[in-house]
Amino acid sequence: MSDQGTASIVAEGLRKQLGGKPVLRDLELEVAPGAIFGLFGPSGSGKSTCIHLCCGHLRPDGGSLRVLGEEPARFSRATRRRIGYAAQQFTLSPDLTAAANVAFAAGLYGVPEWRSGPLVKTALELVDLWEARRVRARSLSGGMRRRLTLAAAIAHGPDLLFADEPTANLDPILRGRIWEHFRARAREGATLLITTQYIDEAEYCDRIGLMYDGALIAEGRPAELRRQAFGGDLVDVMVAGPSPSYLAGLAGVEGVRQTESAPDRAMRLVADDAQRAIPQLLQALQGAGAEVQSVAPYQPSFDEVFVRLIERHRAARAEGA
Repeated sequence: MSDQGTASIVAEGLRKQLGGKPVLRDLELEVAPGAIFGLFGPSGSGKSTCIHLCCGHLRPDGGSLRVLGEEPARFSRATRRRIGYAAQQFTLSPDLTAAANVAFAAGLYGVPEWRSGPLVKTALELVDLWEARRVRARSLSGGMRRRLTLAAAIAHGPDLLFADEPTANLDPILRGRIWEHFRARAREGATLLITTQYIDEAEYCDRIGLMYDGALIAEGRPAELRRQAFGGDLVDVMVAGPSPSYLAGLAGVEGVRQTESAPDRAMRLVADDAQRAIPQLLQALQGAGAEVQSVAPYQPSFDEVFVRLIERHRAARAEGA
């Protein structure tokens, strides 16, 4: 862990039980300022509980947690105003209009009434609710209420935003617009901790944490997690005849396996560095007289990455049991 004074969030050995069941098990987490940290994992892995602890809604049962340099249970008023929280569930007033809800939330975060108008408009436009600004929240659909919750969390321009599945059930265009906003806020120096049900959104994060059974089992930049999962870069090789076995002995090639698409003539190699390995592979194949159909890097999806990391974690835990 780095100096706690330089990180927006630092959790060390964080533990929490709910209903007598461990939900977080010695969680280690660090989120740097100005970064988008994506928290991924199966349902029930502890992602929402982590956010509730960071916001001060729950108290930890063990370990330490500091957010913006303070313990969440003892946030000062000034620090609370620097934080935004968008929950999965609707937490605003059903009797207020969309605009009034966002203005009220901005007021709670310390925005004076004379400044709130433009901020409310910008937030509602972002989530495509400006045309519904005069509609009472009780009359909005479930999806619109979720978007309203996000608008209320971001209107005051928080330095630290916690968003629990903010893009759930949104169309791709609106999802893209919201992620553009998140990236813009990060460039301005804001820190964002986001959970999402869309695995492909891992690509938009600066760093990713994979949670499983209450623990953070993998963490790093998107490219780093791909390498962690497979032990290096992946390269697909297709030849006209039988797959040559000697490729496994080349320098920089860590492993070779047949692919299901064409098991007799296609291989997927694990290499230290794909860019350096591909010219060596071509030279070796051509030197052996093989008819090369294709040699290209393969980028696994994050579904593949997360499944592999979780399976590896399960296997290690079973072996140690």
